[in-house]
Amino acid sequence: MAEATALTEWPRTIAVALTGASGAQYGLRLIDCLIASGARVYAMVSQAAQVVLRMELDLELPARPEETERWLTERFGARPGQLRAFGRQQWSAPVASGSNPPDAMVVCPCTMGTVASLANGLSDSLIERAGDVMLKERRPLILVVRETPFSAIHLENMLRLTQAGALIMPACPGFYHRPERVEEIVDFMVARVLDQLGVEHRLMRRWGDEVAH
Repeated sequence: MAEATALTEWPRTIAVALTGASGAQYGLRLIDCLIASGARVYAMVSQAAQVVLRMELDLELPARPEETERWLTERFGARPGQLRAFGRQQWSAPVASGSNPPDAMVVCPCTMGTVASLANGLSDSLIERAGDVMLKERRPLILVVRETPFSAIHLENMLRLTQAGALIMPACPGFYHRPERVEEIVDFMVARVLDQLGVEHRLMRRWGDEVAH
């Protein structure tokens, strides 16, 4: 009975990877919202992402996976076992095998280096291997890319990934909701990702729901 309970405790498992592109705020806010929704989160943070977190948010994320897990759990108020963090070379992690993939994976933000690795089937890190698993298992893989301008190589790689089943979501927030704070711009993009994951939220007013003037 205890085993059956463990299998149904978390309705969905979403892997979230932060890589070294600008926009670390997107990834952290996404984790926050997923935890609040009741989903289980598998978190992966690249070494470059740790640098970006320090530069953009003055956050010093611990280097060891178990310490990162504790830090994220406390920051977002996750329940015991709701959030797990894995190291860059932790090949024993469930996300490394097609026998135990998450329900979906989001790389947010996603570098062009990560895009190139996934587009060419390279798996030198756990993040890349996890993304490769999602593609081969035909599971949802969302890449929140953050770069400008795109080169022809970037575009070709993103086309290959789209054809392979990934969803490319450039971090291009809209402004029709008239944001007044950076947090509202971040929430716009995170809301779009949550929509693709089928996670309910109230981060922003939807198009057409504005009060008539």
